Amino acid sequence: MSVVTEPRPAGGGSAAAPKPDYRVTGRRVLRSEWTKLWSLRSTWITLGLGLLFLVAFGIIAAARYRSSLNSGRQLDPDFAGATTLSLSLFGVPLSQLALGVLGVLVTAGEYSTGMIRSTLAAVPRRLPVLWSKATVYGVVALVLALVGGFATFLVDSGILSGTPAALTISDSGVVRSLLGATVYLGLVGVIGVALGAMLRSVAGAISALVATLMLVPGLISLLPTAWHNAIQPYLPSEAGQAMYALHQAPHTLAPGFGLLVFAAWTAIALAGAAWRLSRSDA
Repeated sequence: MSVVTEPRPAGGGSAAAPKPDYRVTGRRVLRSEWTKLWSLRSTWITLGLGLLFLVAFGIIAAARYRSSLNSGRQLDPDFAGATTLSLSLFGVPLSQLALGVLGVLVTAGEYSTGMIRSTLAAVPRRLPVLWSKATVYGVVALVLALVGGFATFLVDSGILSGTPAALTISDSGVVRSLLGATVYLGLVGVIGVALGAMLRSVAGAISALVATLMLVPGLISLLPTAWHNAIQPYLPSEAGQAMYALHQAPHTLAPGFGLLVFAAWTAIALAGAAWRLSRSDA
């Protein structure tokens, strides 16, 4: 009796399973950067500080203004001409530092730990890493600023109701100013990401960020008045303030033009980071 045998696949085993798809796509790079961002304890701490500075200082400023009115004392010079909007955004200068510093850590932190080598090995084209980091963190900073800014304004509206500083969300220019502050803080976070990728040093990038936003305007103020008035409105911090000012002071930019100038500074920072990332080894 003969035995009929069926031919087996080459190699003697079962049919090979299809290989998983390991292609690098923009969506996967974004998901990777999202995961890395939230896996760090510093993210939660620094975002918490940014929100705390924005909300707490805005509420404290409004409470102090109300207390000064009730006591009958002369208002501090900082509160002269104050409105609910200006008081609710009192914490923006400190919040911008927290959000900018975390942006630096998003990129420069990987260089300090050496993790950037693994990141660039997984994404050899490099630039998608920068765009994904800037997008992910920029959106996170934007949402935090949006929630913090509007929440603080609503609380301050209740505190300052019936005072000379009182404003409501429906008053002209209020929503535009709050959105301007939101976009400003979001773009500050993106600039932090760009500086971290460009300088590749946490300390160096934070120093550059602080100098750009806080020290350079003070130095410009030492110039002759004509030079000061011509240069200062185009500095990043001054253009950013123009984005969320309710009323424009002399020698300041209109809100729309301030947005264009600050967006240009952000684009310059990203362009420098992209050049450094594509030309230099990790």
